[in-house]
Amino acid sequence: MALDFVYKPGKPDHVRRAKEIIAKYPEVRGLMGPHPASAVWIVALVAVQWLVAYFVQDLSWIWIFVAAYFFGAFVNHALYVLSHECTHNLVFRKTLHNRLMGIVTDFALAAPSAMAFRKYHLLHHQCLGEYDMDGDVVCHAEGRLVGNSAWRKAIWVFFLGVSQGLRPLKVKNVKGLDKWIVANNLIVVAVDVFIYFVIGPAALAYLALSTLFALGLHPVGGRWIQEHYMTKEDQETYSYYGPLNKTCFNMGYHNEHHDFANVAWNNLPKVKKLAPEYYDSLKSYKSWTAVLLKFIFDPSMSTYSRIVRVPK
Repeated sequence: MALDFVYKPGKPDHVRRAKEIIAKYPEVRGLMGPHPASAVWIVALVAVQWLVAYFVQDLSWIWIFVAAYFFGAFVNHALYVLSHECTHNLVFRKTLHNRLMGIVTDFALAAPSAMAFRKYHLLHHQCLGEYDMDGDVVCHAEGRLVGNSAWRKAIWVFFLGVSQGLRPLKVKNVKGLDKWIVANNLIVVAVDVFIYFVIGPAALAYLALSTLFALGLHPVGGRWIQEHYMTKEDQETYSYYGPLNKTCFNMGYHNEHHDFANVAWNNLPKVKKLAPEYYDSLKSYKSWTAVLLKFIFDPSMSTYSRIVRVPK
């Protein structure tokens, strides 16, 4: 296991590739812009989760766990993807409307995250692979703690949501709290209190478990490893083209997304179809479960298996 990241100078390949694709296929510009129908999906998925939470409140805990793992995790993962769409202003044209809709996605997640995710995910795009600025890159203490032990990697994946929530603490020169994050927290806590007292504590537990599984040791949890953990020399970002894309609004098209962050989820497959010569030669995946298993059980892989920019 490497005890440090793979360091690479210069800008990410996405910058060069996007310029080349635009020059060769200027029609890609027609794929850019918001997709307002995503707002309907957000409201519908939140409503579905609340409805399921209502129906499971009288079940035994084992069935609540089963419902959260085999159904709720897929829905909440999809809501995280739609929150990501709001982050890139790909639902509505106005930033304010996207911020508000992003907060709505949290209504079924039991944890306020949309506004903090917005802040740090946009930094992830602007500073991809920069250790001090990219909150998606683990800190050295976390990397050493997890190491390449299979059981420690499995525990780390299971609690990946906790790790992701704390990791922005390492991002320098960025104010952690702002009025939008405070508002997001207050609104979602109020929603959680409403669910607890009106629907029931078991309903809130179902939503929280759905989020825990969506971000962790679950087939859709393989997405968090797939995106940037290196399994091919010199390749920084990876796409997934498997069937679970249909459950998460094409989130697997990650190279395409980093190349064109202003293309909404419904048009990402069209980017690949338009310029296949730029994507077919890159390593990609068809199984998130296989990605997870390789990460956990392959001793050559660890949280250090990432490309990081050479410090300036």
